Amino acid sequence: MFNRFLKPEIRYARRMARIARWDRPVEGGIGRLRAWANMLLVDHGVFRLIYLNKHRVSERLWRSAQPAPHQIARLKAEGVRTIVNLRGGREHGSWQLQKETCERLGIHLTEFVVRSRGAPDRETLLQAAAFFEKIEYPAVMHCKSGADRAGFVAALYLIVHEGRSVDEAQRQLSVRYGHFRFSKTGILDAFFDLYRREGEAKGMSFLAWLETTYDPETLERSFKPGFWSNILVDRIMRRE
Repeated sequence: MFNRFLKPEIRYARRMARIARWDRPVEGGIGRLRAWANMLLVDHGVFRLIYLNKHRVSERLWRSAQPAPHQIARLKAEGVRTIVNLRGGREHGSWQLQKETCERLGIHLTEFVVRSRGAPDRETLLQAAAFFEKIEYPAVMHCKSGADRAGFVAALYLIVHEGRSVDEAQRQLSVRYGHFRFSKTGILDAFFDLYRREGEAKGMSFLAWLETTYDPETLERSFKPGFWSNILVDRIMRRE
């Protein structure tokens, strides 16, 4: 809770310590118990046991929140071959349990890391088409809650892989999935709005705009989140 007041080097050291702890195989019964406790309590996984926020994006792709081991087994039974982790960091027992479960069930676990509270990185976006082309389907992609990064990458998938319009794709960023565009995560909506003004209005394709015009720093400076939306999303809902 008070992590934001610490010096950057201290925050970095703590983050590296968390990764060192959880980015390794589960060690025995005590290790498994610790991983579950961390997933349920520290990573707020207890809420995801009740509601995984799982939705179909297309015939071959689903989006969801971070799944627990038994939920991964259910996905396997439904035919899922690939799970895409959008979170990065590997800082929780959720990652440790997920990696172990995917290896045991023969599900390919891969990562496509994006941010939910900063302007999307151009190089990452330009790699999206190749990424979607190479993964094995059916696939599920997830972030922590299934609301923001999952919605953004679902929209990206529909645009660059299936050729859908930005208007149609941006419906993946909706309060229906728990996304609030007036909080800090609204920068993801602002990204698509920026394309409409700078690219679509001038007849530029989405990828051409990314390659030649898109400026993340300009987007960062121009976006202003709403105060009360931030309280709801960051302080109450504890979004990542």
